[in-house]
Amino acid sequence: QVQLVESGGGLVQAGGSLKLSCAASGRTVSDYAMGWFRQAPGKERNFVACIRWSGAWTSYTDSVKGRFNISRDNAKNTVYLQMNSLKPEDTAVYYCAARYRACSALVNEYDYWGQGTQVTVSS
Repeated sequence: QVQLVESGGGLVQAGGSLKLSCAASGRTVSDYAMGWFRQAPGKERNFVACIRWSGAWTSYTDSVKGRFNISRDNAKNTVYLQMNSLKPEDTAVYYCAARYRACSALVNEYDYWGQGTQVTVSS
């Protein structure tokens, strides 16, 4: 089992920044890729970014490239999502997820999920 706990969400004005954190514990988390997803009200859950735990390889959905940055601190078993130049359309519940080995953009390929943290961007 891998337990994931997100934090750092909140209310921010358009153009502002937030940094989300995902603290992982449990099984050998170094074996897992870590992803961020988001779900707006009435919408499906969508891929945002992913990072392999044991390497520097990352991927992003097109709409956040150049604005969001995913990183990790292996010593703290924590993954971060730095979100800059936020837009109202970034408003959603953001979820952290773990997948064995490789990154994926597909929701159903992740094994473990956090409870989510709300991000609201006002115009």
